[in-house]
Amino acid sequence: MSGAVLVALTATIGNLLQGWDSATIAGAVMYIKKEFKLESEPAIEGLIVAMSLIGATCITTCSGSLSDWLGRRPILIISSLLYFLSGIVMLWAPNVPTLLLARLLDGLGIGLAVTLIPIYISETAPPEIRGFLNTLPLFSGCLGMFLSYCMVFGMSLTTLPNWRLMLGVLSIPSLVYLALTVFFLPESPRWLVSKGRMSEARKVLQRIRGREDVSGEMALLVEGLGVGGETSIEEYLISSISRDSKYPDTVGKDRIKLYGPEEGLSWTAKPVTGQKSFGLLSQQLLSQQPSVAQSPLGLVDPLVALLGSAHEKLSEAGSVPRSTLFPFVSSFSGLGGHQVRAEESDEESVTRESDEEQSDDSDDNLRTPLISWQASAEKDMVPTAQESVTSARLQGPFLTNAGESLGSMGIGGGWQLAWKWSEREGGFQRIYMHEESVPGLRQRSIVSPSRADVLAGYDYVPAAALVSHPALYSKELMKQHPVGPAIVHPAEAAKGPSWNDLLEPGVKHALVVGVGIEMLQQFSGMSSILYYIPEILELAGVRGLLSNTGLSSSSASLLISCVTTFLMLPSITVVMRFVDVAGRRRLLLITVPLLALCLFILVIGSFVKMGSVVRSAISTVSVVLSCCVYVMGFGPIPSILCAEIFPTRVRGTCIAIVSLVYWISNIIVAYSLPVLLKTIRLAGVFGMFGTVCLASFVFVFLKVPETKGMPLEVITEFFSVGSKQAITAKNTGYSNC
Repeated sequence: MSGAVLVALTATIGNLLQGWDSATIAGAVMYIKKEFKLESEPAIEGLIVAMSLIGATCITTCSGSLSDWLGRRPILIISSLLYFLSGIVMLWAPNVPTLLLARLLDGLGIGLAVTLIPIYISETAPPEIRGFLNTLPLFSGCLGMFLSYCMVFGMSLTTLPNWRLMLGVLSIPSLVYLALTVFFLPESPRWLVSKGRMSEARKVLQRIRGREDVSGEMALLVEGLGVGGETSIEEYLISSISRDSKYPDTVGKDRIKLYGPEEGLSWTAKPVTGQKSFGLLSQQLLSQQPSVAQSPLGLVDPLVALLGSAHEKLSEAGSVPRSTLFPFVSSFSGLGGHQVRAEESDEESVTRESDEEQSDDSDDNLRTPLISWQASAEKDMVPTAQESVTSARLQGPFLTNAGESLGSMGIGGGWQLAWKWSEREGGFQRIYMHEESVPGLRQRSIVSPSRADVLAGYDYVPAAALVSHPALYSKELMKQHPVGPAIVHPAEAAKGPSWNDLLEPGVKHALVVGVGIEMLQQFSGMSSILYYIPEILELAGVRGLLSNTGLSSSSASLLISCVTTFLMLPSITVVMRFVDVAGRRRLLLITVPLLALCLFILVIGSFVKMGSVVRSAISTVSVVLSCCVYVMGFGPIPSILCAEIFPTRVRGTCIAIVSLVYWISNIIVAYSLPVLLKTIRLAGVFGMFGTVCLASFVFVFLKVPETKGMPLEVITEFFSVGSKQAITAKNTGYSNC
């Protein structure tokens, strides 16, 4: 995974520049006010700070379509150029209008970086560490703030602090960022697949995954191009293909054949019908009933309970970073290259070689069969289930005979991609499945008589499955590839994003979650507080605490700002450690109330009679703790969630909508904060922000689901299912009325 980590670290330099800029303007604005005599004009002061936010908002309106058109990497290159230009102009800035222009250019660069970096990281990161990698932007941003405050504090000790030099230094690291984006960063493999550039996408995946065989993930990325569609939740008992299989797509009256994304990787599956005997994922998930509607609160989103119960069950199943779905899968993968029958015709061999050459060397007229001639595989070489289990015990879950890890197995978080033929649907269906925990099943424990006919003993592994239509399957393709579902060149079959896609229930559901969490994050005020933290600390009375040091009020507030941003760095490591373990939702439910408590401490302290030094100490500690708690959850997690919950085809458009709401909310708070500080004072501002945090806790509890560890495509599938359950619950409620 080192390749994905290096790519994420490089991309987050853009966030370091954003943090550097926000801290620098927070310190420099005190000297800008003095030079341009703005002490009595808080609106102009707010405009200087908010101008970068205005630029970010303007560029956000088209950032999604730009990234879908040009790609993620070119947008990051443009962002680095804008950072450089703004730094040069701020270094010169003879008057307020020129400074406002420079801040506008800076905002354009910030808007592109902040919008695209979480998407870029999510699209390149393995699911198991996606949350960790998406906390790197916040860590990088806080590191930039800390370095900038150290620089500004050092300059504040000089006789004539030069605010132009403070702001202009930004151009130096932006040049480094420009060089890295041009010469090191690859394009997002998901974006490449969406444009039909399959061979390029495969090379990028090979580079960032550190392995040659990435066919399983390639198939997943293509399947992720679909938006919406009917999805059902089924349960199967999975076993290996038996020796006496005679049919390519069925293996008995009560069993079906499941095809994996790699040649030779296939299983047999027995659908579990009637009474559910072992509650895969959860009874509410399988019953397709919105059982949350009967909960005491009644307002909790069905999707929240759906994904919550799924994660609970998957944890019981022992989900690990590498997929452990089906212990005998390694036997099939190891035989993949030897399963094609010796009698295969020369014509078929030539066709396959031609397909491989096209996949490697050209994107024109590319055909990539999802199941490469598996249906014609020779069954005599496939071991029985018992032989496969024995082999797996000797080799380990995902080890070949040579002892090498098969990293391409699974699609992350213990999920496996497969397809089945459906006579009723008249074509193939896509399946995302996960092994389910049934105590004692593979330990030869006694199985109750009521389950014996279903579990069929030791040779089966139970799995829950999300079943829907493949993204690019069409009946016309069956004439060309009658042996399995085929993926044509995505550019020929996949449509670009359209506004109608945003009306799909799962996408609308995701937009409600994304817009809501981003808006509440900004109106909690913490992002804007970071723009004014030296001034806020000055109002909190930090000068009284450091009166004996001989520092000026400005230098004292800058020193505490350095300490605050330094303390934020280890605070971020908390969320980095637990975001993929405890999960996004749980961290929010823990940290948001703590944030409200820290904000209310300052409010309470302002009304209690105490000495000025004690009051200043309480106010200062409250501000510092608020910033530290904020970066433990409410700071990074909304952007992580928004980068995960939208389908690939509309991800750019949806992120643009969410980011537009983010920046408009940010502008409102940042522009009004100086005015609020002068009117309702610091206690009133913190009380208002604390109230918003309480409202945010309610929204998270009712609406925000858990997404840790799942592939992006599986998350969007769950949103589709959950939204339909919510509609069903609403319609059921209306009919009962």
